[in-house]
Amino acid sequence: MNEGRLADRAYTNIVGIIREQKLVPGERLPSEARLAEMFGMSRGIVREALVRLASDGITEARRGAGSFVKRRPSERLAAHVPIDTIAATLGTYEVRFVLEAEAARLAAMRRSSEQMAEIDTALSRLAAALLSSNPAHDEDWQLHRAIALSTANAAFITTFDHMHDQVERILKAGVEISRSRPPEVIRAMLQEHEMIVDAIRVQDPDAAALAMRWHLSQGRKRLMPDGL
Repeated sequence: MNEGRLADRAYTNIVGIIREQKLVPGERLPSEARLAEMFGMSRGIVREALVRLASDGITEARRGAGSFVKRRPSERLAAHVPIDTIAATLGTYEVRFVLEAEAARLAAMRRSSEQMAEIDTALSRLAAALLSSNPAHDEDWQLHRAIALSTANAAFITTFDHMHDQVERILKAGVEISRSRPPEVIRAMLQEHEMIVDAIRVQDPDAAALAMRWHLSQGRKRLMPDGL
């Protein structure tokens, strides 16, 4: 098994410890050495998993003290993302930060008036779905895909489509988790999309890229119980 897959397994095992031992934010995880012993892996593999967990906002490292729980993944997340795939699924965010932020930047520079109309239509459909009790993940996907199409670079849409299954699971979980919280959470999700589309409409590439990164970072937080 390669190191990437071993790190995925270590990531999954650590999430399992957090869930099974009902650790809460602020509680300390076993030491790196102890985790390596428990998992039968090298400390380097465990360290890589902990770095990724910290990037996903689940743990945080404190110099000289070890790693601590920062946020617990929502129990609702497990309904959409099997525990053994959580590392790979959340890992798509790292790819999306790069891919979709640049897609939004290029869309703002290159979109045609026809493509802008398609983006606006996709946004309207997403708004209607989010503000109803209907599923909204497909409308969410279609808006992001319309932005990728507007880059005038087929490689963006090929790469984006390749991630469809994992992204769809996250979109489903994100909407369901957000709907279980106060109404302003769904409103914030909609406003984030509106900011992206507005920046593309006025052809401001830097604002479009920033708005997309903000949306994705907030989306990742919404998968946690204390996400905003």
